[in-house]
Amino acid sequence: MLQVKDIEVRAAARLLLAPISFQVIPGDRIGLVGRNGAGKTTLTRILAGEGLPAGGTVNRSGQLGYLPQDPRSGDPEQIARDRVLGARGLDQAMRRMRRAEETMATAGGSTRQEAMDAYSRAEAAFVAAGGYAAESEAARIAANLGLADRVLGQPLKTLSGGQRRRIELARILFSDADTLLLDEPTNHLDADSVVWLRSYLQTYPGGLIVISHDTELLDAVVNKVFHLDANRAELDIYSMNWKRYLAQRETDEKRRRRELANAERKAGQLMAQADKMRAKATKAVAAQNMAKRAEKLLAGVEGERVQDQVARIRFPEPAPCGKTPLRGFDLSKSYGSLEVFTAVDLAIDKGSKVVILGLNGAGKTTMLRILAGIEDPSSGRVELGHGARVGYYAQEHETLEVARSVLDNMKSSSPNLNDTDVRKVLGSFLFSGDDVEKPAKVLSGGEKTRLALAMLVVSAANVLLLDEPTNNLDPASRAEVLNAIRTYAGAVVLVTHDPGAVAALEPDRVLVLPDGVEDLWSDDYAELVDLA
Repeated sequence: MLQVKDIEVRAAARLLLAPISFQVIPGDRIGLVGRNGAGKTTLTRILAGEGLPAGGTVNRSGQLGYLPQDPRSGDPEQIARDRVLGARGLDQAMRRMRRAEETMATAGGSTRQEAMDAYSRAEAAFVAAGGYAAESEAARIAANLGLADRVLGQPLKTLSGGQRRRIELARILFSDADTLLLDEPTNHLDADSVVWLRSYLQTYPGGLIVISHDTELLDAVVNKVFHLDANRAELDIYSMNWKRYLAQRETDEKRRRRELANAERKAGQLMAQADKMRAKATKAVAAQNMAKRAEKLLAGVEGERVQDQVARIRFPEPAPCGKTPLRGFDLSKSYGSLEVFTAVDLAIDKGSKVVILGLNGAGKTTMLRILAGIEDPSSGRVELGHGARVGYYAQEHETLEVARSVLDNMKSSSPNLNDTDVRKVLGSFLFSGDDVEKPAKVLSGGEKTRLALAMLVVSAANVLLLDEPTNNLDPASRAEVLNAIRTYAGAVVLVTHDPGAVAALEPDRVLVLPDGVEDLWSDDYAELVDLA
């Protein structure tokens, strides 16, 4: 349970949320919505105890589970299964049981007896924490999130960004927390996992706040909507489901327009009468009072609310290049004995559009990182053709230097632009004033997406490597990205779970991993996009 009293949220000097009080009790399933950069992620971090409000208090009772947009938790050497089981403390008991088993298998005499006693103690602790039934429950949750048993047996460092995020989601759902705070939980989930998650959250008995741009999830799950209005820095609370909220918002806007029109009409009549009365000295005071009444009438009406701004996203005019700006020869990637993909050949021709498909963990992100020169293949090589300029959009935003400011990140990607031009581009991506001086680490997922895309815009790249470019975006910003993909004249290699992004790209070829099969695009492959 959360009790929030007079909480105020700021980013430096900028007010994100005026003081507001609310509570989250068992059975509340709240959709927290608003445009990118409104402060949703900042608010949830504060609710989770990972940030401090500018004012007010947050009281937490019971266990809280928090899924941030970019989870980086866990020891990279830790086994994925242990990371999930650790939510209930089962991992430590299981590790002690494994060590005891290893000793029992090799030792004898008193050492073996000590190991047997240690195993008994560890097993008792394991059973007390839920035991084998809890382990089975964790495995079931993981499987429903698309995590195979093979993946659960791997160290975290060997997993893709999408797999790591699903491990964190599995851990939080398994934790049996009283309150869940989930920031974009459907990112990196395939279609079946999204359907399962909707069903799970529909029956979740605790309190829930979910940030999501997946309207089907919101429609299926939430029974309250908190709308964070960035223009007013206020939280509008609707105690109703998603469809009723949408209808109520439209009704409220029509009412505000109607009230404003009526107030303007009446105020106009009062001002006209006041102007006539001012001509007579004996009625000057009455005229002044009438004018004040008109001003008061207008001041008491809210009127239409300011529409949210949308970033103007247009990818660069590509620099001239040769016929085939990017090639990969016999590319393979392994982590120890784990083979991700082998012997993949591909050629990215000038202006070509390629989609990389494959199940989660098939190596799609790894392939893009290798093509971008960020990661080395285990074997094979990448060659750049004449005039090739590669721009890479990373789904985890690791291309951003998080300790540096928004402005400095942009300057590093566009050394030939002067300060004024850089600020102009940032302004079109909704970074203005003091916002450009913020360190990238404090940005929300949507803001990081906008910054990374802005850096691509000034790069003059002729090959774009895009890894889930529509994640974390509100519907209006997503539409801008899709249009930018649609109109870009250079080559694109795209990894996405978003069928709309593939439709916008109009691909001519597909690369299927881990087999490395390269084929002409057909609509048959479209059915695999949201399963990948």
